[in-house]
Amino acid sequence: MTELNYKLDVFEGPMDLLLHLITKHKLNIYDIPIIELVQQYTDYIRQMQELNLDVASEFLEMAARLIHIKSLSLLPVHEEGEQLRRELTGELIEYAECKKAAEALSLQTDGFNFQTRTPEKIESDMTYTRIHDPIELMNAYMRVMGKRLRNLPPKFDVFKPIVQRKIVSVSEKIKNIVSILSGTGKVRFRDIILRSKSRSELVAVFLAVLELAKTGNVGLSGDKQELSLELISVPEGELDFD
Repeated sequence: MTELNYKLDVFEGPMDLLLHLITKHKLNIYDIPIIELVQQYTDYIRQMQELNLDVASEFLEMAARLIHIKSLSLLPVHEEGEQLRRELTGELIEYAECKKAAEALSLQTDGFNFQTRTPEKIESDMTYTRIHDPIELMNAYMRVMGKRLRNLPPKFDVFKPIVQRKIVSVSEKIKNIVSILSGTGKVRFRDIILRSKSRSELVAVFLAVLELAKTGNVGLSGDKQELSLELISVPEGELDFD
């Protein structure tokens, strides 16, 4: 059997790869769909790893940066994610312009790239007369430091609220509600709700009550001010709800 060989394009850096993906998939560089771009970038990195190719750290740092922006953009309040996306867009546009200018200046002759011009004598005054206000220097320094820090991969602690969030199963809440009703026969909906310790648990309780009511295992009585649950029958087997 003939062995299959795969060859991946070689890119000068992560910006070069991102620009290639944007061009290949006809994405709008001025309004990058970050979720789609993250998927394409990580797929390419995964291909490189599957082929046992050395993946430079700068490519992995960009992957972490893209995932960080994607995570922030999925939050209900995502101003920070939008700001980081705009910064990435500006860097990509600047990189594309520089690359275009470099190609325009390049002259290919017998395998050598060169550009020549007649030497000109340039008169320059080396006396620096600009006087800076101290606060102006401080602001310039903070802008430079801020840009450098934003290019670093995000810390692990940034992802903790996302990856450590407890997933509450609706099926488990159904069993819990049936267990409570088996002992009391009837209970106020408000009491069930007050047992919830998180928003995800609250949603799971609400969905569990709806499912039990739909299957006829639990009856609802009262009004929206004082709604009560009453056990009619214990579900047989597992309810088809996750």
